[in-house]
Order: sequence, then structure tokens, then C-alpha cells
Amino acid sequence: MSIRLYVGNLPKEEIDRDALAAMFADEGDQVSTKVIKDRKTGKCRGFAFVTVDSDEAADQFMEKYNGQSFMDSPLKIEKALPRSKGDEGNAAAETDSINNAPKRKSGKKPSSGKKPSNNQKQQTSIQPDPRWADELAKLKEMLASANN
Repeated sequence: MSIRLYVGNLPKEEIDRDALAAMFADEGDQVSTKVIKDRKTGKCRGFAFVTVDSDEAADQFMEKYNGQSFMDSPLKIEKALPRSKGDEGNAAAETDSINNAPKRKSGKKPSSGKKPSNNQKQQTSIQPDPRWADELAKLKEMLASANN
């Protein structure tokens, strides 16, 4: 079973995949490297992924290369988190469930150029966070009574 490792703290400039792979040349063909680049600029986004053959190889790789200097930056290497958000043990999924407050709309106009109908306005309106709905209702009452 292959293991993906996150390689962080890379400089945000143009990095060739071969340059990073050359650092890990001692590992041979057992390691594959992928530098994550910005689509617009082509520069490194500051991280990459390395895939190794086994869990033991991953542990050895982390011990050997974590903190080593690459282009004047110490590498930060750890096991990559899985992509799926449905995992119970995934810390990112737990954070998402805590921060599930409604998101604001972008405020972009409809592409058709027409004003949205009342029905469309109701569907896109921002609803208050249910945890604060009672407090918001009290605040609205206070403001309404202060204006009268």
C-alpha cells in the first residue's frame, strides 16, 4: 500500500519537479514526487506530495528528510491527510462541522442581466445562524422599539 506524504515549507517560486526529486535521489525509484503549482503563475504553491511504498518507508523518509534544507527552506514532512471529508477521524472534517455557519453570497449579478424575481431573492437570502437566531430576534425588536 502506497503512502502519500505532505512536503511543506517549499519556497513560492518556480521549482522543477526534478529538482525536488533530486533531493530524494537516495531513495531510488520507490519515491514519486509531485510539486503543486499555481495554475496562473506556474510557481510552487509552497508544498508538494511524495509517495512511498509502505508505512515503514514513510516513517524512515520523514525521519531522514524532515527539517532538511531545500532552497534555503527547512522542509516540513508529514503524512498527508485523506481527501474525503466524511472520515470521522479526520481533523479537517471535525473543524468543518464546528465552523458550519452560513456562508455569505458572492454578491455577483445574475448572468442573464435580469433582476431576480421575489422567489429567487428568497432562495438566495442569507439565513441567520440558528445558534444566534433568538438573540438576533431580540436585537431586531430592540432596534424597532428604539426607532419608534
